[in-house]
Amino acid sequence: MPLATPNLIPILPELVILILASTILVVDLYLKEGQKGINHTLAIIGLIIAIAAVGLAGGGERQVAFDGSFVRDAMSDALKALTFLVTLLTFVYAKDWLRDRDMLAGEFYVLALFAVLGMLIMISANSLLTVYLGLELLALCLYALVAFDRDSKAGAEAAMKYFVLGALGSGMLLYGASMIYGATGSIELGAIAKSVAAQGLENSVLVFGLVFLVVGIGFKFGAVPFHMWVPDIYQGAPTPVVAFLGSVPKLAAFALAVRLLMEALGGLHADWQGMLVILAVLSMGLGNLVAIAQTNIKRMLAYSTISHVGFIFLGLLAGTDQGYASAMFYAMVYAPTAAGAFGILALVSRKGLDAEHIDDLKGLNERDAWYAAMMALLMFSMAGVPPTVGFMAKLLVLEAVVRVDLVWLALVAVFFSIIGAFYYLRVVKVMYFDKPASDAPVVTSGGARVAMSVNGLAMLVLGLFPASLLALCQAAFA
Repeated sequence: MPLATPNLIPILPELVILILASTILVVDLYLKEGQKGINHTLAIIGLIIAIAAVGLAGGGERQVAFDGSFVRDAMSDALKALTFLVTLLTFVYAKDWLRDRDMLAGEFYVLALFAVLGMLIMISANSLLTVYLGLELLALCLYALVAFDRDSKAGAEAAMKYFVLGALGSGMLLYGASMIYGATGSIELGAIAKSVAAQGLENSVLVFGLVFLVVGIGFKFGAVPFHMWVPDIYQGAPTPVVAFLGSVPKLAAFALAVRLLMEALGGLHADWQGMLVILAVLSMGLGNLVAIAQTNIKRMLAYSTISHVGFIFLGLLAGTDQGYASAMFYAMVYAPTAAGAFGILALVSRKGLDAEHIDDLKGLNERDAWYAAMMALLMFSMAGVPPTVGFMAKLLVLEAVVRVDLVWLALVAVFFSIIGAFYYLRVVKVMYFDKPASDAPVVTSGGARVAMSVNGLAMLVLGLFPASLLALCQAAFA
């Protein structure tokens, strides 16, 4: 009997990225030193094709492929499309920075695209094994990207820390997965959910597995107390790498949490809800308080990331369709916001000077009023100031938490958000009211200016008209 040919349409976006990364890897071998920009052009064209592939393969009913290990649904379609879009933005921001430092090599794009492939696998994972494969492909590429600047001791140190702590987080997740397999006899998420519904808390191995899974998810998100790697990696890695690392993987981490906690272990919601409450409060508290003391803007944004993770957890722990949709909305808003903030740092840097300290943005309004305005919009969105989309994201999460009678938790979140507004507004104050240390104008390519304009103005437009994005998130959990 001949073997049935597997249906490859659901994995069309993954195939596009795999072919793109392999093509750049081969083409780069034949390019002379002055032609390395071709890699960038290929990557951008490939990502646009990948976005089209999501539209072609997506829509319609939920599809499960490859013997139950891969799933394509409304959530995966939305997250993959945004993953490609934010990756495209970070590539555009990276080009000038890399070229100024003679680092515009094909390896940057190849590693980033294989990391994207890992994220796509995580987003569509329907078994514990697929989750782990995607996670490790993503992690291995990110370790190499953090150490991409070979002459940077800080980068090498950051990569070592990331490798050690990333391995620890992956180990925790794998240990939890093995326990859940032992308790349920399956690695497929649907089968695990049925077994959990039948067993509940009677099986202590299952409860231990859940604890280790939540710890692994906490590590991957950078939630307190598993956050120790985040500030050092953000400070030590090259700025374009941080723009990529600090934005796009949050979408994959959100999908990881939904697949494992909602789809596989939804029957244990009462147990993992308590754990996420602790992680959320600690992340929002420590993230916002420690960020105030930072003078290095990359470290400040790292602690800010930790506080935003707390907000994403708030939506997840609600355990309702509204909560999951609000957490997805928050993650989808946060990714382009973070990409834009680090993108500005890459764009205002120049050869011999990296914009790493808050003081490096002094008087940016006098040097380039448009970039200062875009950075202000991004900071207002992160702070949750209306009418930016960050305000709507926070509001939706808080509403979901209040709906499940956790009013005290919503009040804690509001309190820490008010504290967080201080350090975001400090950046705006420095740009507009301080004298610039240098009068040199900001010189960037037209493409970077267009990308940043779209990125910054999207924060305002989505804040004024959030309905379409919210409907997309609600459809994923309908």
